[in-house]
Amino acid sequence: MKLPLLKTILLTVALVLPAFAAPKKILVVTVTTGFRHSSIPTAEKILAQLAAESGGKFSVEFVRQPAGEPKKPAQPRPGKDGDKAAAHLLALEKFKEETKTYEAALAQWWPKVAEALRSLSPANLRNYDAVLFANTTGDELPLPDRQGFVDWVASGKAFIGVHAATDTFKTFPGYVGMIGAAFKTHGPQVTVECVNHDQAHAAGAPLAKSWKVFDEIYQMKNFERAKVHGLLSLESLMLSADDVKNRRTTAGDYPVAWCKAHGQGRVFYTSLGHRDDMWDPTYTEKDGRKNPPEVARQFQQHLIGGILWALDLAPGSGTPQGGAK
Repeated sequence: MKLPLLKTILLTVALVLPAFAAPKKILVVTVTTGFRHSSIPTAEKILAQLAAESGGKFSVEFVRQPAGEPKKPAQPRPGKDGDKAAAHLLALEKFKEETKTYEAALAQWWPKVAEALRSLSPANLRNYDAVLFANTTGDELPLPDRQGFVDWVASGKAFIGVHAATDTFKTFPGYVGMIGAAFKTHGPQVTVECVNHDQAHAAGAPLAKSWKVFDEIYQMKNFERAKVHGLLSLESLMLSADDVKNRRTTAGDYPVAWCKAHGQGRVFYTSLGHRDDMWDPTYTEKDGRKNPPEVARQFQQHLIGGILWALDLAPGSGTPQGGAK
């Protein structure tokens, strides 16, 4: 074989092989400007583990909360002597001073958040195949370009949202339309029976037709079932602590997980994942687990199925099922 031809073949192989061998790149975001879930470190650990166990299908990089977030002081409540009591008035004065200190510290910390999220600029997102929001919160999350991010997904990329991803940008229609709903409220953590609507989908295949879990269940607003491919839902839910006490449920359509198209892109969302023992089969706490290890393993399989579907690496329909659950 002539040398120029050999060089051409080797160059062709060198250019082609990485396209097949390189894992898809996912940028995982766990930054919050609202409520911060204590399970976020566990979620980060498990997502890194799932990537390592994916057989080279995908890798993850993290955009994490900057260190030094100031803690907002709690406003004192009047005691039994009322809001004019000397002790309460002193507590209010202390609260005012603590609030000034907090606001000054927040002004110093906020630019660090914006700097961390520069990774989600449209220019930098060209280096990634997907973004995953794991328990992000806050309408004020300072993305460099919110509409640019939504448009990036629509261009043919992937977005995966877990639990509080719907408690993010609730007042930004572009994001709500992309993910498919916005968080409205939740009741107490309860045991529920999730109806699995698509066992042929990669996110539903690991689960039984009826799947029992214990978690914080979100109630949604701006959800239109006719615009999503439903994966998991509930037909009834205990909405309050009083409901739990009296074992009383309210019938309805409570979406739990779905997938959908956004332009040329793919979106997968699951509202589960509030609790550490939903993520990690080895997690322990002093009061014991509410979810057995097997449920955590099933949740991981549900999640990785959704991730791989969003990356177009696993089977499943994204076509809306109309008004049906």
